[in-house]
Amino acid sequence: MPSMWLSDSQKIGVAFCSGGGFFLLGGVMMFFDRAMLAMGNILFLLGLTILIGPQKTLAFFARRQKLKGTAAFFLGLVMILLRWALIGFVVELYGIFILFGDFLGTIAGFARNVPVVGPYIGMLVDKLGMGGQTLPV
Repeated sequence: MPSMWLSDSQKIGVAFCSGGGFFLLGGVMMFFDRAMLAMGNILFLLGLTILIGPQKTLAFFARRQKLKGTAAFFLGLVMILLRWALIGFVVELYGIFILFGDFLGTIAGFARNVPVVGPYIGMLVDKLGMGGQTLPV
């Protein structure tokens, strides 16, 4: 199966990001288990760094318009590590929405094309008012 444009190290980065997502989901399902949330965050950050490179990761988190999101994300991570899992997760979720909010319109457009549930996702996106957002390319 062709892997399109991903190198071997980028495939490892995708695996780490996916593992981080599964650990975060598991941490939420296990009533905000601190260890699983912390492992998910660490795997996600490590995978993102391997996927796009250290310089681009640092540039992404250090952009002036994203500093509030970066501060909220890392403050949430620290709060999770200091045993404030629920509050830390909420703060971290706010930071994620600030950091990755530009991609929500693109994700919604992609989700509309999913074969079986795409039309239902499209109706939900239209009700929420996210349908017109796309990245300025």
